[in-house]
Amino acid sequence: MIDPDAQDPLSTIRLRAMGLLARREHSHLELHRKLADRFPEHVDLLNQVLCGLQQDNLQSDERFAEAFVSSRVRKGQGPHRISMELQQRGLDKPLAERAVADSGADWTLLAGEVMAKKYGGKPCNDFSERAKRSKFLQYRGFNTDQISACFNDD
Repeated sequence: MIDPDAQDPLSTIRLRAMGLLARREHSHLELHRKLADRFPEHVDLLNQVLCGLQQDNLQSDERFAEAFVSSRVRKGQGPHRISMELQQRGLDKPLAERAVADSGADWTLLAGEVMAKKYGGKPCNDFSERAKRSKFLQYRGFNTDQISACFNDD
C-alpha cells in the first residue's frame, strides 16, 4: 500500500488545511502551528501552502478576526481582552484593534449586561462589592469608563 503523504505532500497538507478551515476560521499562525504538529517533516512547505490558501481567499486573518470578535462578544468579553487574544493568535495589533472597533458592539451596554447576568441585578451598596464587580469586569476585558458607567445607575 502506498502512503498518500509520500506521494504529494503539498496537496496532502493543503487538504488538511482546508479541512481545518471548513470547521472554523483560523489565523495564519494557528493554521501554521496545527499543520506543523501534523506534518513536522514538511515544515518547509507550510508557508507555500498557506500563501496559496490566502491567494485563493480560503484563509484570511481579517475574516478570522471578524468571526473571533463576534464569538467573544456573544460570550460577554470586553474589547481589551478580545484584542489581546487576537494578538496571541498571531494577528498584529492594528488589525486586532481594527476588528474590535469595527465590530459595532456597544461595549458599555455589554458590560452592564454581563454584570447583570453575573450578579442578577442586585444593587451594589458598599465599596467592597463595587470593587469585586469592577475587578470581574476588568478581567472580562472592559475598560474603566465602561465599568464605571455600569455603576452610574446605582
